[in-house]
Amino acid sequence: MTTGQNGTDRKAFGFTPGQQSGPQLEPTRSDTEPVEHLPADAVVDLATARREAGIDDVLGRLDAELVGLAPVKTRIAEIAALLLVDRMRARYGITAPQPTLHMCFTGNPGTGKTTVGMRMAELLHRLGYLRRGHLVSVTRDDLVGEYVGHTAPKTKDVVKRAMGGVLFIDEAYYLYKVENERDYGSESIEILLQVMESNRDDLVVILAGYADKMDTFFAANPGMQSRIAHHITFPDYTVGELEQIAGLMTRDLGYSLSAEAQDVLHSYLEKRVDQPWFANARSVRNAVERARLRQARRLVEGEDTRVDLKALTTIEAPDLLVSRVFSEEAEAGLTVRSA
Repeated sequence: MTTGQNGTDRKAFGFTPGQQSGPQLEPTRSDTEPVEHLPADAVVDLATARREAGIDDVLGRLDAELVGLAPVKTRIAEIAALLLVDRMRARYGITAPQPTLHMCFTGNPGTGKTTVGMRMAELLHRLGYLRRGHLVSVTRDDLVGEYVGHTAPKTKDVVKRAMGGVLFIDEAYYLYKVENERDYGSESIEILLQVMESNRDDLVVILAGYADKMDTFFAANPGMQSRIAHHITFPDYTVGELEQIAGLMTRDLGYSLSAEAQDVLHSYLEKRVDQPWFANARSVRNAVERARLRQARRLVEGEDTRVDLKALTTIEAPDLLVSRVFSEEAEAGLTVRSA
């Protein structure tokens, strides 16, 4: 926030920071209205407070939506516990500055970063740290303009939409292109830095991307690094976890995998995880969708087109075996033998 000539605080880009620090569940009180705090010998029930805040609902939904990711879920639960304790401390009159909640999510594509961002927005809203609790997901193209004077309005419009919630910037390292001296990304970064500091009681920014590229980005932008309080690493899924994800996806679509198809899927995933452009859950989703296409064609073009419900809802081994993951392996084997 900047200070005007008359000594009064001006708004940062038109966004007024909250008047209170810490959780803002209660309406802002006037300076003359007394605030009643609990006596020192009073006892609060954290389990009741946790239940009333809906923390378990959010964490339960996160656990149901995402397979694995134990380190990520543990970190989110720790953040929730800390904020709940801060909220209880405030009831005794222990005041503290608004905690910095800006975060960095690093990991490969398809590891659940956006989903966790959505649940984090909901969690912070329930705990009173965000007014609205929505998530606005953007990339460089949404923030950076193509000509002089274009970037600032674009960035400010995105920030305005995200106020009261979470601004999720995917592949955030693309904001800064060190090789291009005329790139306008630095202007967007400067605006974000000011808003992240001046409006941290009304906006949480989450930067997401590959770990190595985010390290390079932070090295070139130390001001951004200093504003990030929580760095959370999203691990790749194991083959077993990917099988669970595939099972959930097929079930949600009203399908099931035959026993033979499950064996083929396991083999498919063992091969696919080592191939280029593997994107964890996204790649699994694509594999399931292609299997559905092949299953449908097999049924429609089969010799006997009379089918029952089981046939319509079961993905069989041939629907997966025709994947080029297997054909490429076969071709590679032939090449080795012929050599």
